[in-house]
Amino acid sequence: MMNTDAILNGLKEKFGPLVTETVKRNGKRYVVTINPSAILNVSEYLYREAGCRFIIASALHTKRGFEIHYHFSKDDCGLVLNIHVILDHNKPSIESLSNMFNASNWIEREMHELFGIDFINHPNQEKLISEGNWAEGVYPYRKEFK
Repeated sequence: MMNTDAILNGLKEKFGPLVTETVKRNGKRYVVTINPSAILNVSEYLYREAGCRFIIASALHTKRGFEIHYHFSKDDCGLVLNIHVILDHNKPSIESLSNMFNASNWIEREMHELFGIDFINHPNQEKLISEGNWAEGVYPYRKEFK
């Protein structure tokens, strides 16, 4: 059974420079920022080797870009691990986790509709919530930054 230190050390050892920052939020919550290109491999490591489960993902649009936090849990030790990526303002895209975790399907569809983030290899990016609510190509959660 892997503990928190082993999981965090494993991420750093296995993915090296693709892990750009690790921040301890409290005793049981960490935010690990990674290069977006590593999302599939990091997620597979967390699930298959570290025994974590995917909980949900959340997104926001900031001056840095489109930020996604993928929330994972290691229930037996109480760890909540947020895998953080920052995507480009102009063409936000990242590999979909839906082919690895069914639970990511709907939240990726929602983030696609609200932010215009393209989830590469998503099995079905059709509309989930917006049908008739706003125009095609309008992403209501995008912000304008000066």
